[in-house]
Amino acid sequence: MNPNDILRQMTLEEKAAFCSGRDFWRTKAIDRLGVPSVMMCDGPHGLRKQEGEGDHLGINKSIETVCYPTAAALASSFDRSVMERLGHALGQECQAENVAMLLGPGLNIKRSPLCGRNFEYFSEDPYLAGEMAASYVSALQSEGVAACCKHFACNDQETLRMSGTSNLDERTLREIYLPAFEAAVKKGHTRSLMCAYNAINGTFCAENKTLLTDILRTDWGSDAFVVTDWGAVKSRARGVAAGLDLEMPGGPNATGEDILRAVRGGELSESDLDRAVLRVLTFVSDTLSAKKADASIDRDACRRLARALSGECAVLMKNEGGLLPLRPGQKVAFIGEFAAKPRYQGAGSSHINVPHPVSAIEAAGDAVFYARGYDAHSNDTDPALLAQAMEAARSCDVAVIFAGLPDAFESEGADRDHMRLPDNQNELIAAVSAANPRTAVVLHGGSPVELPWLSLVPSVLCMYLGGEQVGAASVDLLFGAVNPSGHLAETWPLRLQDNPSYLNFPGEDGAVTYAEGIFVGYRYYDKKEMPVAFCFGHGLSYTHFAYTNLRLDKSSLTDRDALTVSVDVTNDGPLPGKAVVQLYVRDVESSVRRPVRELRDFEKTALAPGQTKTVSFTLSKRAFAYWEPRCHDFFVESGEFVIEIGESSRDIRLCATVQVQGTVELTFPVTEYTTIGQLLKHPKGKALVADMIQSSPMSHADQTDAMGEGSERLMESMMMGIPLSALARPFLAEDGIFICSGIGDNLVGYE
Repeated sequence: MNPNDILRQMTLEEKAAFCSGRDFWRTKAIDRLGVPSVMMCDGPHGLRKQEGEGDHLGINKSIETVCYPTAAALASSFDRSVMERLGHALGQECQAENVAMLLGPGLNIKRSPLCGRNFEYFSEDPYLAGEMAASYVSALQSEGVAACCKHFACNDQETLRMSGTSNLDERTLREIYLPAFEAAVKKGHTRSLMCAYNAINGTFCAENKTLLTDILRTDWGSDAFVVTDWGAVKSRARGVAAGLDLEMPGGPNATGEDILRAVRGGELSESDLDRAVLRVLTFVSDTLSAKKADASIDRDACRRLARALSGECAVLMKNEGGLLPLRPGQKVAFIGEFAAKPRYQGAGSSHINVPHPVSAIEAAGDAVFYARGYDAHSNDTDPALLAQAMEAARSCDVAVIFAGLPDAFESEGADRDHMRLPDNQNELIAAVSAANPRTAVVLHGGSPVELPWLSLVPSVLCMYLGGEQVGAASVDLLFGAVNPSGHLAETWPLRLQDNPSYLNFPGEDGAVTYAEGIFVGYRYYDKKEMPVAFCFGHGLSYTHFAYTNLRLDKSSLTDRDALTVSVDVTNDGPLPGKAVVQLYVRDVESSVRRPVRELRDFEKTALAPGQTKTVSFTLSKRAFAYWEPRCHDFFVESGEFVIEIGESSRDIRLCATVQVQGTVELTFPVTEYTTIGQLLKHPKGKALVADMIQSSPMSHADQTDAMGEGSERLMESMMMGIPLSALARPFLAEDGIFICSGIGDNLVGYE
């Protein structure tokens, strides 16, 4: 099948109709030209293939298959290989099930812990999200199955998601909310993107030319086709003109009449329509070429993989006194309904039909005693269940409470109202820890929760939503068969009110303003030096790692050069384990607001006791850059940067400095209202200010003397805010404008 040949033979009516699906999950066929229909299904932590009536909310039944850890858990692995293993497994299953495209991964940023769909998203950090996505997409597509990254873009809440607008500035969009998609496009080469329901700054994503054409195709050079979120289309003609290709879902009434009218009426060019049709035809053609006729799937092997991945993703958040791992011979009580009926996935379009999720009670067998403790469908404490739990805790050496968010608390289609666990769970943990201080808590859920009992328990193990094998993986970790190696991909604040989006989530009257700007997650908490429950990147192990011998391959470079960073990591503890080496970059002094530090690379490495490995990173321009609206590009400001190696954003072990010279210069317009302080930030402005002060009728020293002893600091502060017109009227041109031109600091002169 040659897409260009097919396009030349299609009628205008066929082209218009082809831009909508055949039904809920399939593209249209063109029988007379030999174009078949191909299927797409929900993902990405399992295959939700519906064989009967379709829906996008996970209501109607789908095939029985394997549920892997959700994105919230996967990102905590800080391990690209985890995503690759998942991508290969799902790609092989899609081939066996004749599925051409898996909808996912979700790349929206965790702006607020209240977003009901956070379990489907990777991180508050765009670099981490992008790297995990690119690894998954590459592996999935290597199996001949297309990925569809979603929801492009700024769909960071469920409240009014189909009609609301996300309002934010250019820098925030480019630094925080687009880079994960950019990585999936440039590194992962995703075949498709799903445009979001919402608008950005008043223009719906499904008809947003800036997003779908200017950024995706022109800036990023992508040939990916764009499909709508299900029901997201507003105007088909405006959408096609903006860069939208395929409307989903389709159906017998999706004949493309609105597109036909627009083309015939001159509102839409046929060339724009042709581009959309050709992109979808190319996807169909690629699907046929990549089809593996003999594909099969071993779901037992998939279940073993799900268990292994869940173990890689778990985060040991606290472990005072070495309570974990549990020792042979100890009497252990498993308490809490989630120990018997694990919460392992979220609700909505990603819901996987699992025949038998494995519970911790089943996996542990006779090694533990069990008490239900609470009713997962209630908020109220059952006195009888509480009494049984306290008795079990008192009679055992160690109590392990399985707690977390119930299904009703987080789901596609609705945001959470608060960050609290159910009251009966909080009361259970407080009571059990009083009955037996040797109490560990295993947490299930897709997003941070408030932990009012944190000081009462020595150990906390976070499993997030770890897939159908989460119970077995929990037992592996608790008893030491697996050493925890996950690190938090999001900050856990002490309380909801501390979150930077607190006053602007979910917005008012369908509009949400991203007033916190670039200060999302740890960028905000670390800038404010705010106490948190657990910081970004935090994660413990049953062993310990030492970092030594940090070296840079150069002490200075330009933003066109690469910097190689190497560090030695040693397992100086008693057990084999995996270290997550995190590299952050800090700008020592900047003329614009920047975070204290930003994650710029990471690597997970396995180490035997006593073993040392060298971990190396390569940093390019983007590691030092911020988005500069004046040049509409990432820009490096010349100066000193610190390379930091740590185990979290607040546990920096080593650092080294490097001088970076920017090679792009910015336009700097100077008017009579430009202040001395603003001008001093510009290299040539400093010389200009020196000339003006020297020629001023009253020198700086004279003014200081006139103001009295001890006033120099006050004088300097006042000077920074003085506009040029007040200081140097003779230096102004007749129109009051200093002469400047060019790109960058080409301040060419003044009159």
